[in-house]
Amino acid sequence: MKTPRDLLPSLPTLRARLTAALMNGNPARGKVEVLERKLPPFMCTFPNEIVTCRLPSGRRRRLFIKYGGGLSHDSFGHRGDVPYEAQVYQSFLRSLPDFRPRCLAAHTGTKIDEPWIVLEYINDSVRVSDLTYKRALRQPLAMNEAARWLGRFHSTQQHRLAEPTLSFLKRYDADYYRGWALRTFEFAGPLRDRFPWLAQLESSGDHWFAALVETPPTIIHGEFYAKNLLLRRKELFMLDWESAAVGTGEIDLAALIEGPHWAKGIVRGCQRAYIRARWPEGAPPGFERTMDAARIYLHFRWLGERPDWATRAKTMWRYEDLHQAAKRAGLI
Repeated sequence: MKTPRDLLPSLPTLRARLTAALMNGNPARGKVEVLERKLPPFMCTFPNEIVTCRLPSGRRRRLFIKYGGGLSHDSFGHRGDVPYEAQVYQSFLRSLPDFRPRCLAAHTGTKIDEPWIVLEYINDSVRVSDLTYKRALRQPLAMNEAARWLGRFHSTQQHRLAEPTLSFLKRYDADYYRGWALRTFEFAGPLRDRFPWLAQLESSGDHWFAALVETPPTIIHGEFYAKNLLLRRKELFMLDWESAAVGTGEIDLAALIEGPHWAKGIVRGCQRAYIRARWPEGAPPGFERTMDAARIYLHFRWLGERPDWATRAKTMWRYEDLHQAAKRAGLI
């Protein structure tokens, strides 16, 4: 589904906002001219569009703009809305050397429909999940490089948690994890006969997330899936930071390789690349235990989002994976 046009600002409003944002709030420097507005193939969570504009200097720029659109998608504390993502870009990602896509401007607004984020548009790119051209070679290489980037990212950001400027980040704690499990067990009620082991897993209480709260935290993306990674030639770009949080790094790795569609070779390669990048001397004791806890969390996180998501046919694979991870963790 593409963004409905009635959720986008009018052309005069867009021109005024871009002029204020890109001219540092000084319209005397000249006005930004909007040359083209184009809708991306998918709306995603919030309204968005691709805008080609001309700056007063004559330079043309292509922008990706995400709007609040009067929408909210808190997802039980998992996600932030557009103002939160704007703060992630401005207070955190901007400090990372060479991070792209760059955030060119952001406005948090005072009303729910006012927030917006302006990012540079990455031309000639494709989502890693959508690779088709030379897929057998390019996709494993892109996934391995994403895992290496992730390992380095988690290693370096782990030491920044005490910085006051990052105190706004959401933090995963026992209540957060517990909530996802409780909702999953509730929403999966109609499947109890089909999956009788759910009762045993439920009776194990909080043991499933022990590794997630005991492992030293870092800053995580929160939904580090291949669909949120753009590839242009050999360069990767990490998108959609509205779920950034302080949590266990293995959650991001588990998200990257989650699902029955990834070949075992890709999964093993990503895990090796991540470990080498984050821990050159080898993974810490309990790494596999933490990975299984992260996998369990991801299943609870998606099954516990909505009752219909817990029972729809296309998510039945999650119960099989959840069953296997729970068995490896000794919970059932």
